[in-house]
Amino acid sequence: MNHTSAPASSFFLLRWLDAIAEFTGNTTAWLTGIMVIIACIVVGLRHLLGIGSIALQESVTYMHALVFMLGAAYTLKRGGHVRVDIVYRRMSVRKRAWVDALGSVLLTLPLMIFIGWGSWEFVQESWRINEGSANSGGMGGVYLLKSLLPLMALSVSLQAIAELLRSLLLLMNIIPESEFVAQEESSC
Repeated sequence: MNHTSAPASSFFLLRWLDAIAEFTGNTTAWLTGIMVIIACIVVGLRHLLGIGSIALQESVTYMHALVFMLGAAYTLKRGGHVRVDIVYRRMSVRKRAWVDALGSVLLTLPLMIFIGWGSWEFVQESWRINEGSANSGGMGGVYLLKSLLPLMALSVSLQAIAELLRSLLLLMNIIPESEFVAQEESSC
């Protein structure tokens, strides 16, 4: 197979998009440990000392949302989202690239556009009223929590574009199959 040289901008864009997902995934991953510690503190305070803190309980919810919403693009990059691996793993590398490209264009990007567009007014209204917790003693900044919806849609869209670009580079014989396979294996 003759691998033509791709414009450096294609590789730069791909590396840049992948780096965004890596950054958000790695920086939010540490929240899971903190979340577990705070959840244990909430339970301990409540059951051992009879002390409850709504704000502390809500902080666990906020961290949980951060981990899942900002970790979604990282999970996509690492191949961790649901797919029928029994079928996918048996396909040739080029067929997997087709599945990834079509999945990005026909499923992931339309869904992220729907979520981003659909959540926009919801988030705007939350910011407009400076929405806080519905619970007395709860955390403020619910508008920040709701802002994770369009932010997640944006970050997953960017990673879907990276996956599409990687697949297209393979399908156009610009990157070798070994590089595509290496990316998949580093994800597992």
